[in-house]
Amino acid sequence: MSDSLFKRKGALKVAMVVGEASGDVLGAHLMDALQARHGDIEFAGIGGPRMEARGFHSVVPQEKLAVRGYAEVLRCLPELLRIRRDLRERLKAAKPDVFIGVDAPDFNLALEAALKKSGIATVHYVSPSVWAWRLERIYKIGRAVNRVLCLFPMEPALYDKAGVKADFVGHPLASEIPMVPDQLAMREQLGLPRQAPVFTLMPGSRKSELEFMAPLYIEAARILLRDYPDATFLVPLATRATMDLFDRLLTRHKAWDLPLRKLFGHAQMAMIASDVVLVTSGTATLEVALTKRPMVISYKLSWLTYQLVKRKIKLPYVGLPNILCGRFVVPELLQKEATAEKLAAEVKRLYVDQDARVEMVQAFTDLHQSLLADTASLAASAVLQEAGCRTA
Repeated sequence: MSDSLFKRKGALKVAMVVGEASGDVLGAHLMDALQARHGDIEFAGIGGPRMEARGFHSVVPQEKLAVRGYAEVLRCLPELLRIRRDLRERLKAAKPDVFIGVDAPDFNLALEAALKKSGIATVHYVSPSVWAWRLERIYKIGRAVNRVLCLFPMEPALYDKAGVKADFVGHPLASEIPMVPDQLAMREQLGLPRQAPVFTLMPGSRKSELEFMAPLYIEAARILLRDYPDATFLVPLATRATMDLFDRLLTRHKAWDLPLRKLFGHAQMAMIASDVVLVTSGTATLEVALTKRPMVISYKLSWLTYQLVKRKIKLPYVGLPNILCGRFVVPELLQKEATAEKLAAEVKRLYVDQDARVEMVQAFTDLHQSLLADTASLAASAVLQEAGCRTA
């Protein structure tokens, strides 16, 4: 790593750390909005490919932070701690005008606390899911950051009660995705048949998720193919590393004969074109909801991680669409329930049950309306205020 994080004298120095693919999207949108409001900005820290394409200087690959679950994190913990320690010292020396931790609270909050203590303004972009589990984290968050930017409308009130500055900025995907996506136009763009079944498989953006979920989804596709021999299965993958891993899993499970069409990125296109999406629980589930596509949510963790997590979950559901709607809109098949046979059966049910599809799409439309705001602009204003800029 080079000695200096920031090169240009006089530029506004904005440091950011992004933990995974969804944060890379948020970070890229925020960079655009900040540059539109304040022309001379330099960005550095840890970012993904979208951010790097906009000139972000990432000191290590963003994928290094994309590790899920307690058991899995333990294996990578020494390297993660080293990365955070080295970055903390470099940031304290560089003294950026503001630091933005984009999601990744397990990595970012401790980093933010150290930077705030050293006099650097800190913003956490995307509130951790305090409304779902471990509400007491709000006080730790308040000690670590000057401001929290919230994507969901019910979150700021929770922070207000704890005396923490927080703003609802909306969800960027709500503005990006049309209220009524054009499925037929997207199929034409992707060269897909207008009438034949199209199912999208989204096993996850992290390599550890693919190891758990992709074999299940591959086998579910086999089962669905028996009933729908003319079906196409789209598999959008976020990075070259996850695409290579998925190829290895196809070889391991002797599945190259399946009509799978891999896409490098283009997840939204795949969602819009599909009849039903089979998706691993996470941010992608909200994206599917905003594209108004019926979906089945699934997730599997290692036994140890699941035992630790399940005691802390306050809500009866884990999928974001269900949490935000406050009810089971989307079927969830988790842990032992996540079998290829059950996944295929739920996908088939949603494909044939028109009433269930209509009900789900209406719930997703209502959800979409509730999340609309000029997210990047609102977030940029808050960040510039914390950085002490008059242009905010």
